Amino acid sequence: MPSDGAPPSDPAPSSAVPPPAAAAASAGRPVAIVQFERVTKTYDDGFTAIKDVSFTIEDLPNKGEFITILGPSGCGKSTILRLIAGLRPQFPPTAGAVLVGGRPVERPGADRGMVFQDYTAFENRTVEENVAFGLECRGMPRKARLERARDWIRRVGLDPVRDADKYPCQLSGGMRQRVAIARSLILDPRIILMDEPFGALDPTTRMRMQDLLVELWRALQATVFFVTHSIEEAVYLGDRTFVISSAPGTILKEVKVPPPDRPAHVMQREPAFLEVVFSLRDMIERLEPSTRAGD
Repeated sequence: MPSDGAPPSDPAPSSAVPPPAAAAASAGRPVAIVQFERVTKTYDDGFTAIKDVSFTIEDLPNKGEFITILGPSGCGKSTILRLIAGLRPQFPPTAGAVLVGGRPVERPGADRGMVFQDYTAFENRTVEENVAFGLECRGMPRKARLERARDWIRRVGLDPVRDADKYPCQLSGGMRQRVAIARSLILDPRIILMDEPFGALDPTTRMRMQDLLVELWRALQATVFFVTHSIEEAVYLGDRTFVISSAPGTILKEVKVPPPDRPAHVMQREPAFLEVVFSLRDMIERLEPSTRAGD
């Protein structure tokens, strides 16, 4: 769904001057789907969550890239996601520029879908009505949107016959998170923002959800930003892992990690995988957590 739950914004009007992304494409240069240029965010109470954060993520054709973000509590991981999404109070940045597709972010939009840690759902709507919510906001006819919702219910591993008419209170945590993922991905966002979506799940369910997410990401060919406190999860899912310092957060290190080409329960036991995990763990254990958690 759109990252704030509101009806998606209309695309920006065309202009006689091509946007930076179009200019880059016409010149044969890679297009940056997300770019941070010395971004700082300081809140009204004086707390600086992130400072001088810079990175560029290219729009890889027929693939997309999976970026995982690690760091101590309160280091600004969620702030980075919400700046991309255009969600207040993290948005707008205090300094620097956040660009999506070569344009400055101005507001939330349907090109960016966000999945939160808590199992966000409309408690008075059924599973299929929750999944179809974004399509309803777009004005899609009821029959068409519910048919598409049932397809996505199936794609995230639920049973359209058994589960579509249930309400969120009748679902387990893993099932509710599957609904949240389907509700976001049904809109085919180019950028998927995930803020510790599996943090409350038991280990077995968490690994199954990791494998499901890899499968969906490959099908959608989107760019994913995934915040987690689990080093194993970050190394398994990511093409690259950003390690964020204690607040004010900045990128300490960028690590390329092996692609998830085997199931999580297999790959996460392998010596080469564990070597990367232990190296990152040593680095993160040396960082002090912020006194302001949750950013």
